[in-house]
Amino acid sequence: MQQPDDHHGPIYHSPTYGPLTLDDLIERMFAFQQLRPDMGYHLLIGTDSMPGICGEAIMVTAMALQRVGNGGLYFWKRERFQHLMTLRQRIYQEALCSVECAREFLAHPKATGLLIGDLEIHVDIGHRGPTREMIKEIVGMVTAHGFPVKTKPHSVAASTIADRHTVSAYP
Repeated sequence: MQQPDDHHGPIYHSPTYGPLTLDDLIERMFAFQQLRPDMGYHLLIGTDSMPGICGEAIMVTAMALQRVGNGGLYFWKRERFQHLMTLRQRIYQEALCSVECAREFLAHPKATGLLIGDLEIHVDIGHRGPTREMIKEIVGMVTAHGFPVKTKPHSVAASTIADRHTVSAYP
């Protein structure tokens, strides 16, 4: 397995396998599916963010392969964006990061061999709190990109998995 570097795109992280390229990530997903090819699988992609220093925002995108009714595995990548000061800007960028991750994944030649029943984009917005006013806009934007979307409390890729690694971005 090759070591991730700047020439192979973003580095993903796995609690089990450490840093991985997208190639390696897809190989791990394929190996996971081969253990139980008779099961159904869903790919869940979501992004969470937190404001950083001097207008910077930390974005963490999580990609989880769920074996329906029987566990799963996940990977995440962290990016920094400048000048995302408002909550609205960050929420839009979160959704765009998830859509871009899904597109990059689906465009990869090795991804065609995976047994994925559903691919969902999970957004970190819900009917409570300050993001409730953006639900129609964000859901509409993600849907316009051709992906089904889930909001809180069903957006575990964004609001649980990505959130876990966003919080740890700053000591």
